[in-house]
Amino acid sequence: QVQVVESGGGLVQAGGSLRLSCAASISIFTFMTMAWYRQAPGKERELIADITRGGTTNYADSVKGRFTISRDNAKDTVYLEMHSLKTEDTAVYYCAAGSRPYWGQGTQVTISS
Repeated sequence: QVQVVESGGGLVQAGGSLRLSCAASISIFTFMTMAWYRQAPGKERELIADITRGGTTNYADSVKGRFTISRDNAKDTVYLEMHSLKTEDTAVYYCAAGSRPYWGQGTQVTISS
C-alpha cells in the first residue's frame, strides 16, 4: 500500500539546474534510507544518491559535487537538487524507499547540448 511518486523532470540545457521531488504515501521516517537511482538508455540502473533518516548522505562519483539529496520528514518528501547538468545525466530518475525497496514510477530528465 506504499505509494512513491517522483516529479520535477523535464528538458533543460547543459549547465542548467533542476530539482526532483519524491513524495511517499506514508512517513518516510519509516525507512532507514531513501535513495535516488537513474537509468540511461542501454545502461543498468545505478544508485546516485541516498540519505538516512539521521541525515547521512552518500553520492556516486559521477554526481558528487553537483547533486544534493535532502529530506523533509514533515512533508514525507525527498528532493534531489541537480546543478551543472551534463548530457550524460540524461536518464529516467527513480526514487526508492527503504531496503525492499518501494519504487516510484520514474521521471524523465533530458539534458540538451
